[in-house]
Amino acid sequence: MDTSLLRTMKRLCGVTLILTLSLSYYIYMPLPATVSEPWKLMLVGATFRTATHLADVSHSLGLVHHARVLSLAVMSFESLVPVEFEDVQMEDTEFDGVQVRVYTPQHRDSTLRRAVVFIHGGGWTLGAPKLGSYDVLCRKMAVKLNAVVVTVDYRMAPDVRFPVQYEECVQAARHFLHRDVLTHYSVDPDRIAICGDSAGGNLAAAVAQRIGQDSSGDNVMNNSNDEARNSSVGGGVNFKLQVLIYPVLQPLDFNTASYQQNWGVPILYRDLMARYWLEYLGADASLLHTILLNNHTALDESRVNPHRSKVDWTSMIPEHMRKQYTAIFPETGSPSVLQDVPAMLDTRAAPLLAEPEILKMVPRAYIMTCEHDVLRDDGMMYVHRLELAGVSVMHRHYGDCFHGCLTFSVWPLYFSVGIRAIDDYIDWLHTHL
Repeated sequence: MDTSLLRTMKRLCGVTLILTLSLSYYIYMPLPATVSEPWKLMLVGATFRTATHLADVSHSLGLVHHARVLSLAVMSFESLVPVEFEDVQMEDTEFDGVQVRVYTPQHRDSTLRRAVVFIHGGGWTLGAPKLGSYDVLCRKMAVKLNAVVVTVDYRMAPDVRFPVQYEECVQAARHFLHRDVLTHYSVDPDRIAICGDSAGGNLAAAVAQRIGQDSSGDNVMNNSNDEARNSSVGGGVNFKLQVLIYPVLQPLDFNTASYQQNWGVPILYRDLMARYWLEYLGADASLLHTILLNNHTALDESRVNPHRSKVDWTSMIPEHMRKQYTAIFPETGSPSVLQDVPAMLDTRAAPLLAEPEILKMVPRAYIMTCEHDVLRDDGMMYVHRLELAGVSVMHRHYGDCFHGCLTFSVWPLYFSVGIRAIDDYIDWLHTHL
């Protein structure tokens, strides 16, 4: 063989090896042994990290807000997902000025249908409810449950911030729960559920609390007397059930056992969740380091003390999940944070902080948590508090699951645990709704 050709081939092999090793180094990350399909999750994590880095660079250069770059990446992925369950009619409309999509199974009969109001996740910032995995999920619920499914296309940060997302979800829910609207869609008013994942679980929990007060005629609202006075009760109709999928429920403690254990597990990293909170609440991004250390709750005892027991994970999660982790309450801190960002204590943003008299008004719950998720303890604490308030709760915990698995339950990148989790909660709805 020609010597020069041999040298060229060796160089190509060397470059290929270096690129392969570099790519493997970038993709590889240590994951818990029990996590589902770890190599696939590493690939997802590397892809998401790349998009996040590009978004941060674009933001720092003043080119475009980082959330818009991530949103574009999410929509690009979702556009690859093929449509399934095509025997569903869709209607894009508005409920009290809020964009929604209504899914209705094509097969009609004379009986009234059940219904599900679905609120998508994405850190109140991302998400394409009418595309990809969420579209497939809503179609699947409509077909499997023979139900009318309403997905709320609420506006997101950075265009709007709290409480707009919450208010739009409440507006859409109240509109749908009016008896004349339910009659229009042939929905049984006694068989309606609200469902949401992640930030959508946060909104679903908060909306369930508000609608529970509406239907009871009780206008007790911890943080918004104006909202109570202006409430438009949907003829006394309440949700029968609520389904909260790995919900985010509080911004007071970013060092729960699950935050400490899963801080670096894809796809929801601890610092990313904190950034989502700051974006949602319209807070200064420079507070990130402060809240990651729990310094925002360290010194402002008069504001925090009434809520300490509501986020005391050391007493509300099983001992085997607490492991070696301990609560972190720094002796130094920044008490001005809660003064500057009072929404951190607003139950419309943090449903876990609601008082027992509010919790007792919410419907029966199905709460899903994942072992490898920073939000695991948020969900588990809510299970505990709801049960103390007398609410029946079905808690489904997945030891091999990670945050966002429902999004990865369809082609081109699906996880068996995501498919299983969806089927489990739909089966529960089928039995109890």
